[in-house]
Amino acid sequence: MHSQVPDALDLKLLQALQLDGRAPFNRIADVLGVSDQTVARRFRRLRTAVRLRVLGITDESRLGRSTWLLRLRCTPDAAEQLAGALARRPDTAHVSVISGGTEVMCAMKPRTRQTKGLLLDRLQRTPRVTSVSAHCLLHHFYGGPAGWLSKINALSPEEQTALSPPAVEPAGAPVALDDADEALLDVLSRDGRAPLTELQASTNLPESAVRRRLDRLRSTGVLYLDVQFNHERLGHGVVAMLWLTVAPASLADVGHTLATHPEVRFAAATTGQANIVAATLHPSTGDVYTYLSDKIGALDGVRSIETALTLREVKQLTYEPAR
Repeated sequence: MHSQVPDALDLKLLQALQLDGRAPFNRIADVLGVSDQTVARRFRRLRTAVRLRVLGITDESRLGRSTWLLRLRCTPDAAEQLAGALARRPDTAHVSVISGGTEVMCAMKPRTRQTKGLLLDRLQRTPRVTSVSAHCLLHHFYGGPAGWLSKINALSPEEQTALSPPAVEPAGAPVALDDADEALLDVLSRDGRAPLTELQASTNLPESAVRRRLDRLRSTGVLYLDVQFNHERLGHGVVAMLWLTVAPASLADVGHTLATHPEVRFAAATTGQANIVAATLHPSTGDVYTYLSDKIGALDGVRSIETALTLREVKQLTYEPAR
């Protein structure tokens, strides 16, 4: 391998994939001024070096569905087992162990209200789970299609423009999916760069029909491509979860300001006593302190903050056991 730490070209490739995870290698190569073979070789190396994966993610809000964050406090000996069980569920999108190994946080995308209700009832009756709270995400300030790699500025503005996909339509009425759409989304959730032949096999549709459906899913915002990777290899080994209690009049201003911070990879308004939740990346715990004191402390309207460090991300977007 050429290096344990990604170099400038690697970072350009990572950001290019964040912009358009299905961009052909020859298109990326043309914009970056390198050969197709160089891009393909770097892509393969990054899959090992930083555990790179490009995943097709469904935006539940475009389907009229909600995403929930569950916070489960448990005895220290139960956290890993509980996190693993939640990670294997198809309706969970992110599972991590936080707070000294006594809390599991889980992002859940229930297909129906009954699904969430059944899971919460089951969790509340699970031995060694001491408390469960559920928080509905009301509004995303950052995250989703705008992944953290969009903030690393590896690409020039001209390169970003050349590699950006067509704009997504403004949100409207919930988009209806049929069985073929669901089949495409299922394949892409495991490999966002799955070739058209594989997508055809999953739907039994001709290539032209698959292309049209894929274009529709992306243009309506139902499908976006995200890049999953090991943040520690990029020098950001500390992941913090922030739960902010913000004055209602300052909610939007604080949320939009958080979205501009290079440390923030996700921020959303949520139900509960804390009304904003954010995930941040840092080189060290000392940098977490500096961020809280200098940047969060400077925000008007923040009344209190709860901070927890992520000990282990068990699931990122789609299930792959963390190593």
